[in-house]
Amino acid sequence: MAPFHPRSEELPAEFPVFPLPGALLLPRGKLPLNVFEKRYLAMVFDSLAAGRMFGMIQPDSSVAQTGDEPGLFRVGCLGRLSSFSETDDGRLLITLTGLIRFSIAGELPLRSGYRRVRGDFSSYTADLAHVRPATDIGRDALLNALRGYFARRHIEANWDAIRGLDDDALLITLAMACPFEPVEKQALLEAPDDAARAMTLLALLQMGAASPDGPAGHSVS
Repeated sequence: MAPFHPRSEELPAEFPVFPLPGALLLPRGKLPLNVFEKRYLAMVFDSLAAGRMFGMIQPDSSVAQTGDEPGLFRVGCLGRLSSFSETDDGRLLITLTGLIRFSIAGELPLRSGYRRVRGDFSSYTADLAHVRPATDIGRDALLNALRGYFARRHIEANWDAIRGLDDDALLITLAMACPFEPVEKQALLEAPDDAARAMTLLALLQMGAASPDGPAGHSVS
């Protein structure tokens, strides 16, 4: 179990959100972030003083803007700052550990330039389960599809590390790390359970392996 494992009643009703296209945070996943923009530096410092939690969410180009801010997908993931360091040039290097998904119940006024929402966690309480139900993620099929996907996209991988992951970590790591499109990342986030997420991931890997070559130079470990 993670050192910090909140109960439903300990979740914040209102919290900041960090809109970032292509950045997927899943419950139990760890997302490293390099924070340098002034308003998001303020957001991180404010979060450190108030429970160390904020949400990751993707902008949605199909949703109307809110003032000068982009529209957002309706579902994101609340995370907790689990590591934090400052650089000499004023950036923050942090790791956000995923806790539970949320739906946006309403958006609040900006604070120090960053966005805040009221979150609704009611559809995602299973994300907080202490014990994960046994799920057959189709490990062999996922790894076979991953080989084809990486080969097509010229992605280098540490296969020993990948094979060493247990099923839960494998599913989370591949979903978060593979360079899928934002709408595909959103589909992985909104999958109702691990089995559905594994099926979605398998389909994305198979489609990616069959599509034209992507850019070279990626690595996954």
